[in-house]
Amino acid sequence: MSEQAAAAKKAFGIRLRDLRKDAGLTGRQLAEASGLHNTKISRIEHGQQNPSEDDIRAWCIACGAARLIPELIAVRREIEQMWVEWRRELRAGQHHIQSRAMPLYEGTELLCAYEPAIVPGILQTSGYVRALFDAAGRLYELPGGEAEAAVAARMPRQRLITHGTGRNRYSFLIEAAVLTTVIGSTEVMREQLDFLMSTTTLPHVSLGVIPANRVRTIYPGEGFYIFDGKLVRSELWSGGFRTNQPAEIATFLKAFAMLRDLAVYGRSARAMIDSAREQLQTDENFFPPRNRDS
Repeated sequence: MSEQAAAAKKAFGIRLRDLRKDAGLTGRQLAEASGLHNTKISRIEHGQQNPSEDDIRAWCIACGAARLIPELIAVRREIEQMWVEWRRELRAGQHHIQSRAMPLYEGTELLCAYEPAIVPGILQTSGYVRALFDAAGRLYELPGGEAEAAVAARMPRQRLITHGTGRNRYSFLIEAAVLTTVIGSTEVMREQLDFLMSTTTLPHVSLGVIPANRVRTIYPGEGFYIFDGKLVRSELWSGGFRTNQPAEIATFLKAFAMLRDLAVYGRSARAMIDSAREQLQTDENFFPPRNRDS
């Protein structure tokens, strides 16, 4: 479980504990009034177990706070959604996962995205997407063909970049390492860098690059996406984090603003992309692709 999700779970337990105390009940008295086991009550209050929605209803009624049931159930559902294990999600197949996100991207007027190691998803070319999901397939032991399904489902998002609707705006931040980390092959990376270059002149797109030698006022962290300042999604090795809690979102917005202050844009960003393309050619000369028959 992510640190944020664990903290939210613990805070929810404290809130239920305070509700019990405000009602003047001991744990044992709450157990008798609600039908919940005393041990379960203790585990919930210490953030060691999630209450079910029925548990929350019984808890609130026993504490004389039935009016809080809808609010607390909504919070509980949000905590459940904060952390989703990739292996469980991936069972549905990449096509399902990628297609499901399309309405969110279409309906977002301002997307702010930060990535420290890879190109932001909506900016990835088909070859880059295929290489990433080939790697994911090896890591998560997915069935064959998942990469092609992911490509087919993800690429339609890119038209929101290339055929701006006038309503959707994008603010991207990447670390310099994104430009020099070769994903797939030098040819795939060259195509990807060309596409990034083309996006720097689009009126609805802002692409900032944080130079490697920049004195940091904030450290590089995990990548994250902020949708209209109302939803944050972040992907880690073992799972995905999401939240619509205002306090959580405020932290990500502050981090994005601090990272943005470190970035370069326009001509400077294009110069860094050009430099990465030149480095690709140099690397290819020194380390030519291996002959598969050798």
